[in-house]
Amino acid sequence: MANLQIILTAARVIISIVFLLYASWSDYKTREVSNRVWMYFAPLALVLSLAEMLLYNQEKLLGFGLNVAAITAIALLLFYAGAFGGADSKALICISLALPFAPEDLFTPVLSGGFSPLAQNIYTFTILSNSVLVAAASAIVMLLLNAKWRLNTGKNLFEGTLASESIGKKILVLATGYKMPIARLQEKWYIYPMEDIQEEDSKSAHIRKLVVMPRDEGRQEIVERLSRAADTEKIDAYVLATPGLPMLIFITVGLLIALLFGDVVWLLIRWFLG
Repeated sequence: MANLQIILTAARVIISIVFLLYASWSDYKTREVSNRVWMYFAPLALVLSLAEMLLYNQEKLLGFGLNVAAITAIALLLFYAGAFGGADSKALICISLALPFAPEDLFTPVLSGGFSPLAQNIYTFTILSNSVLVAAASAIVMLLLNAKWRLNTGKNLFEGTLASESIGKKILVLATGYKMPIARLQEKWYIYPMEDIQEEDSKSAHIRKLVVMPRDEGRQEIVERLSRAADTEKIDAYVLATPGLPMLIFITVGLLIALLFGDVVWLLIRWFLG
């Protein structure tokens, strides 16, 4: 491989990591990512990819176009379905421009056979599947934290009217959030309550309900209602809440895993099938 081709491939990988790390940090700190990130990332990625293909792999141009179109369709579908935010979808599209195919000539996965046929042709999808697995693994951490709290306190995770919520809602909440002091929700704006309370008069019982899809809108009002209920000892000072880690962080980790280990789903399937 020509030295220039190695440089172009390395440049595409480096800019992808740099832009995603910055976007993840920004999303975590402010829950916002400036559109300027993608305005710089996308054209730079496109120029580097086209330059490499025009110089060395012209036969991949059609595949590149189809790759970007497929990932763009998936990103938009996830966005309009509410599964992804705008920054997450833009990140996927930019990655498809920068790394449409597995950089096999520059990176060799630590585990043998890490580059699946899918990774070789639609590398972004491999990054996406890796990120989904990482996000799923975070659910295990949440479940362990809830189990620890239950053992340490001896209290029920779902008290009062929360006990009557559906099993599906309970599982989803336990997999994405954990018990923490209400005071922490007041201090950390990026932590979202996963339960709410309906305030009644002093003679009426307080009705609590689970919030499986926390949003910015109304967050502060919910925290205030929970705080008032805790102050009057209507509820315990610990409530279910989620740190709401941005999907961008998981996408970034998914890229790093793809570079180091390859397609984790493919490796798991191969291991399972023997």
